[in-house]
Amino acid sequence: MCLVLVSEKFTQFAISFAMMASMKLVVNNLQILMLEPWSFELRAGECIYLSGPSGSGKTRLLRALADLDPHQGDMQLDGVSYLGMPAHSWRKKVAFLPAESQWWSADVGGHFSDYNKTLLHELGFTEQVMGWEVARLSSGEKQRLALLRALAQSPEILLLDEPTANLDSKCATVIEQAVEHYRRDSGIAVIWVSHDISQIKRLTRHGWVIADQQLKRQDA
Repeated sequence: MCLVLVSEKFTQFAISFAMMASMKLVVNNLQILMLEPWSFELRAGECIYLSGPSGSGKTRLLRALADLDPHQGDMQLDGVSYLGMPAHSWRKKVAFLPAESQWWSADVGGHFSDYNKTLLHELGFTEQVMGWEVARLSSGEKQRLALLRALAQSPEILLLDEPTANLDSKCATVIEQAVEHYRRDSGIAVIWVSHDISQIKRLTRHGWVIADQQLKRQDA
């Protein structure tokens, strides 16, 4: 009986892993502003970086990938173009976390209909945080909770716009580790905007650098 149960669990895991591994974001000639068209593929569980000078268009590129800003080109997730689904459905699959999160309710819980309790604890909170007033939150607390909110709907792609740039090293480490653990457990793919070379080397193997209005692929 034990062997049968183990076999069934292994089969379920293998099927789940195969489904995650098949997920792929394909971007063809994505273009904003004066940047040259950007084409690339991103597979499940992959983490790549995007870097470049301030004002070079990194945030606009992430917003275009989430279909939040006007752009040219096509984006497909699992073979389905963003044009073939409502914008809110695409953004549920492709989540964007800005450098400064937005809050519209007085208390934290007003921003959540559901959340990952394991991730909540890993980010250093208990369930009591849902009763906290947003006004009392520090910058680090807001950013950690914004990450929890971005992942609440289990997106397939996570777009991070310098999520640790304004945080102390301890809080930055908490976010880095939480994203890494979630990525490995769920198979989510991540595009991480960063200027921090050491962070890029810790979290990614390769990525893209914006220079002279061109996107160049580079190893970390």
